[in-house]
Amino acid sequence: MNDREIVCPNLDAALETWRGAGFRLDSIYPADDPHTAVLTREGEQVRLTSRPDASRPTSRLPPFQPGFLLARGDSSESAGRAGMLYRDLIPGRSGGRYIASLISIPNGGPVADWVHFHRIALQLIYVRSGWVRVVYENQGEPFVMRAGDLVLQPPQIRHRVLESSAGLEVVELGCPALHETLADHEMVLPNAINAERTFGGQRFLHHVAARTPWTNFHGGEARETGICDATGGLAEVRTIRGSQIDFPMHHGELVFGFVLDGSALLDFEDGFELCASDAFVIPPGASWNICDGSDDFRLLHVTSAQLG
Repeated sequence: MNDREIVCPNLDAALETWRGAGFRLDSIYPADDPHTAVLTREGEQVRLTSRPDASRPTSRLPPFQPGFLLARGDSSESAGRAGMLYRDLIPGRSGGRYIASLISIPNGGPVADWVHFHRIALQLIYVRSGWVRVVYENQGEPFVMRAGDLVLQPPQIRHRVLESSAGLEVVELGCPALHETLADHEMVLPNAINAERTFGGQRFLHHVAARTPWTNFHGGEARETGICDATGGLAEVRTIRGSQIDFPMHHGELVFGFVLDGSALLDFEDGFELCASDAFVIPPGASWNICDGSDDFRLLHVTSAQLG
């Protein structure tokens, strides 16, 4: 296949031009601030990029770099793929190991998405507010996710975002931080149901908050999601509420929190006041807890094991 790279000052404008010339989009990255895309037409391949010196995705996971991080909810957004807005929840990306984003769609309606997949080690989507209709490979008809719902997107599962409410917000977390969105031009979704299929050793999971009871969790309450079983122990995810939660020490890699609603005190080092939309990362092996949680305090809590 003939291959050439074209440096362009504006990737969106270049994409429009080349797609208008009959090229199809095969891949684009990164999702939160796209600067590079690969397009093909009849044996010809073009790599468009506005950042020719930027790192390219690889199959190797970057080394995990632990450390404390607090990302306040008033940080800026960037324009991502398919008309979505992204806010970085893990600046520094733990050395490139993890990415977490608050993704929003302000206006709602049909989403300019296509059937695609990702070569990742871990990826999950949690709905903070609004609703979104999605469809996944071998999982049946499209379904709607609402606030508190979550999906585990195992490696390379094909999927597509179809439409959303105005003001949709989701938290997306993935490993590694830099990965491609790759189009599958042949697959049509929905396709045949195969709910027991695994992808890269993981099983698709759709957690529905309204069907999940609150259970005791270290002084507070949690809605467990089943992510641990679906990932073979790679991660755990839960929604937590309460005024005082004493978190057990975690010895894996990521310890991530995102304040869905309300306020609280993060008891770590000198203490930090938390408000809605704040995110934090705690180093593994560190002691921490939540104090003075407001009546409406809700926390998305994610931990991961030591990944290969």
